[in-house]
Amino acid sequence: MGTKNIAAPASPPGLASKNHTQNHHQSQPQQHHHHNILPSTSILVIIMPTIISILLVAILLIVVFLRRLQSTKNNDSTKNNRIINNSNCMFITLSTININFCQEVKDGCLYGGSSSRLAQTKSRRVEVFTYKELEVATDKFNEANVVGNERCGVVYKGVLSEGTMAAVKVLQGQGKQGERAFRSEVDLLSRLHSPYIVELLGYCADQHHRVLVFEFMPSGTLQHHLHPPNKQSPTVNWGTRLRISLDCARALEFLHEHTMPSIIHRDFKCSNILLDQNFRAKVWDFGLAKIGSDKINGLVSTRVLGTTGYLAPEYASTGKLTTKSDVYSYGVVLLELLTGRVPVDTKRPPGEHVLVSWALPRLTNREKVEKMVDPALQGQFSKKDLTQVAAIAAMCVQTEPDYRPIMTDVVQSLIPLVKNLSSACPSNSFSFNQTVSPRS
Repeated sequence: MGTKNIAAPASPPGLASKNHTQNHHQSQPQQHHHHNILPSTSILVIIMPTIISILLVAILLIVVFLRRLQSTKNNDSTKNNRIINNSNCMFITLSTININFCQEVKDGCLYGGSSSRLAQTKSRRVEVFTYKELEVATDKFNEANVVGNERCGVVYKGVLSEGTMAAVKVLQGQGKQGERAFRSEVDLLSRLHSPYIVELLGYCADQHHRVLVFEFMPSGTLQHHLHPPNKQSPTVNWGTRLRISLDCARALEFLHEHTMPSIIHRDFKCSNILLDQNFRAKVWDFGLAKIGSDKINGLVSTRVLGTTGYLAPEYASTGKLTTKSDVYSYGVVLLELLTGRVPVDTKRPPGEHVLVSWALPRLTNREKVEKMVDPALQGQFSKKDLTQVAAIAAMCVQTEPDYRPIMTDVVQSLIPLVKNLSSACPSNSFSFNQTVSPRS
């Protein structure tokens, strides 16, 4: 068979014309696309400079506003930072004293240092007093106005020029350690704001004089009421003791857990707990306080300072100080509130000289705990509350610091006890047992 060649049929003239027309239309959009590029570019060229101009104007306005704001702050700072000249000594108020990096004392004058490590709070305004002003306030430091003799000075009751009652603490010369304690206390207390810490109103550093001015706490120290020199003094009742224990726990909770880094009081004891007219407690005397490190519990190694009977065993033996050292001291104070005994009493029978050693084995036995209670309470206390407070005290004075609670846990354990007490006595809560003869 022969092979046939089949030729493709020729397109009719009309169809060919249509195909040509379709090809022409398909190429047409491409031509329109090229024509539209020029108008879009022109629009961008017009819009971009306008946007850039607007941005530059906005930046300029922001810069002008920030400069005016900074100028206003500088003017306010200049007004507040008034300079006081006292004989050879110049003080700049509102300056803060750095614990670790403060400048040296020169020519008997104390100069404000750089900002402290306590970055979480701003310095509160504390007044700078002249020594003459404080002489007037205390009637020339009259002995009749003495309200306390502390470890490092004498405390006078005074009335400031505006009529405010104040406690004026005159620090006695202790060399470099005393100077460090003064700087530390001014720096810390000008930054700490808590209703459970005695407020620093101001200070004086005229030449060699070092004086601290505090809010006045009319009821004195807890030491004076728990261990009065006069046996006929009225006894603080059970409810007031519970409230005092909660106030003190809140103070340490604030120092340990609400400041960054934590603050270790290092000398927490009954004589450093002051009471207001309603017997609400506040902590003071931060001369030995230390700022903790960033490690767990703020561990720092330091010289062993404090009061015998209140020192945590690991701190007394190694010098390693943590917030748990304060917890131990708090436990000792709690035992004093429970038993009415002092931390160390050599007049007691053998085996009872040290309060913690004597009390710790008895705190977990309900019958023995009841026999430990301060006889001055005359049985007027809640046995249920007593058991819980004894358990808290037992945990706080554990030999191993890791077994001691943090102060937040102590606060949360005491709150229900005080709330129950408040609901039982909603209106008047006596600070003293009325059955005991008042002090003459």
